[in-house]
Amino acid sequence: MSFFPKISFQYEVEEYLTKVFRNKELITALGTQEAENKYHSLLSHLSHPPSFTTVRVNTHLASVKHVKKLLFEEIQKQFKGLCLPVIEHPKIQDVLLIPVIGPRRDLKKHESEVIVGAQCGNAVLRGAHVYVPGIVSTSRFVKAGDTVSVYSDIEGKCKRGAKEFDGVKVFLGNGISELSRNEIFSSSGPLKGLGVRMIEPVYLSPSFDNVLPSHLFLQNLPSVVVSHILNPQPGEKILDMCAAPGGKTTHLATLMHDQGEVIAMDKIANKVKKIKQNAELLQLNCIKAFCYDGTRALSVEKREDKQEGPPFLPEAFDRILLDAPCSGMGQRPNMAYSSTLKEVTSYQPLQRKLFTVAVKLLKPGGVLVYSTCTITLSENEEQVAWALKTFPCLQLHPQEPHIGGEGMKGAGLALDQLKLLQRFDPSAVTLQGMDINSLQYFREDDLISLANKDCIGFFIAKFIKSNNK
Repeated sequence: MSFFPKISFQYEVEEYLTKVFRNKELITALGTQEAENKYHSLLSHLSHPPSFTTVRVNTHLASVKHVKKLLFEEIQKQFKGLCLPVIEHPKIQDVLLIPVIGPRRDLKKHESEVIVGAQCGNAVLRGAHVYVPGIVSTSRFVKAGDTVSVYSDIEGKCKRGAKEFDGVKVFLGNGISELSRNEIFSSSGPLKGLGVRMIEPVYLSPSFDNVLPSHLFLQNLPSVVVSHILNPQPGEKILDMCAAPGGKTTHLATLMHDQGEVIAMDKIANKVKKIKQNAELLQLNCIKAFCYDGTRALSVEKREDKQEGPPFLPEAFDRILLDAPCSGMGQRPNMAYSSTLKEVTSYQPLQRKLFTVAVKLLKPGGVLVYSTCTITLSENEEQVAWALKTFPCLQLHPQEPHIGGEGMKGAGLALDQLKLLQRFDPSAVTLQGMDINSLQYFREDDLISLANKDCIGFFIAKFIKSNNK
């Protein structure tokens, strides 16, 4: 049952998406009513957080069992003895799952309010505290130590520093203000640091601020699956084309036992800095990160032998991950998607440019994995259909592990091709809350099945480049 309103889109984006999820192939396969129900279920899921917090263990530094024990102790500390299970995923051996408790419907709302931006609000729903940059407004007399109710300004209409706000706001829970209103909004006041420590969030998830930072990486389940599907081997040369912030990059290096070479590229300098910081934190040495535009990563002339970075000669890599820039509609929770239709449709041509470069940079016999965190056909199944038609050297291959659903109908792909794709579709499971009492009646298998389905919207395709030119 929905606790929050369905995700809202700009009118033209809503119209575009409705057509996508009412395409002829889909209607023929499911029937109009079933297709309609699935679409509305998806919109409800997108405004709620996934049912589980997923963390990837840095197996380069510690065993899963050891980290599981440390994490269990940390959660007990945070939740004051509340016994929440930490579950090992049977098919993805470096993943730990923690059930999210909520939505908690009985929380009392307080007179003092703190309004936060939508992005900050989304983070709070996944276990974060409120940091000062995320605060948009507070009630007039908020002091440090006050209990406050925290709300998300999902439409971005609240003026910074306002003393009250009557627009659309969504209740996120209660917390203790660490600062007074004057300190938060004074011109010489703090621009960073903790603003509100959440004590009664609507969705109860552990906070991972400075929790086992070199042993754990907070990552959505499908994002972990991607690296396993690429399956890099020690000694290989791997390219992560659009790598920031480095979650998948560091995972690839870990799976290779830090032996070989992982080249990570991103065209934004600050993001490249973040990749390097993550590699250092997780103590991985085989990663080399470069600030470079992936669409220009193919060298058209001879290179210096000693040149490490891009552009690269054709057929330089054993495996390539193209986790492409995308419209990001699969991210959860998100109650108001602000991009325009022009922005949404701008990704397909960019993805094709990147994909074309990736195919040329891949060795014959090499593996190319393409992924996005969005729900459209144009950035997912349509790209696969285009790739197979444009590059006869590419063949779709089965994925291991395959824990999501098959590809979506509507791009003209055959049924056996759709079965080789992996689409994580949150609407595949009924939206349900979880409380601490009902949790004890779930079997572990049922919890894992729920975690596999009730995650972010995501898409994965795996190709192998044949030896025939």
